[in-house]
Amino acid sequence: MEHTPSRRNPLSLDGARLLAQIRALGEIGADREGGGRTRIALTDAEKAGRDQVVQWMRELDLEVRIDRIGNVFGILRSAADDGSQAPLMTGSHIDTVTNAGALDGCYGCWPGSRWRALSARPASRRTVPS
Repeated sequence: MEHTPSRRNPLSLDGARLLAQIRALGEIGADREGGGRTRIALTDAEKAGRDQVVQWMRELDLEVRIDRIGNVFGILRSAADDGSQAPLMTGSHIDTVTNAGALDGCYGCWPGSRWRALSARPASRRTVPS
């Protein structure tokens, strides 16, 4: 059976905003001399990166959870959720290896939540339809 996406509530992505936020996160822990960025777990740079991602997720009205080792998760629930529905959840780590590339430590966490593009949608469409 083939799935045809609904045209009445299409998903959208603000690509420019996503790239700007990836760049902003990449500035946290940036190594001007050695190149790349370094946000080793449990360092001030890693906490600053995690705090930034949490702030962005909260701006999207996502429920935010951080596990024991610092992985950040954004959780989106249906407007009709009575507690029995599974939410949409995206998340990952914010820490990086030494002199990491721009997507290390953020790609699984931040871009996954950007599909909501809430800044362009009215408040009545800020939750997943049931």
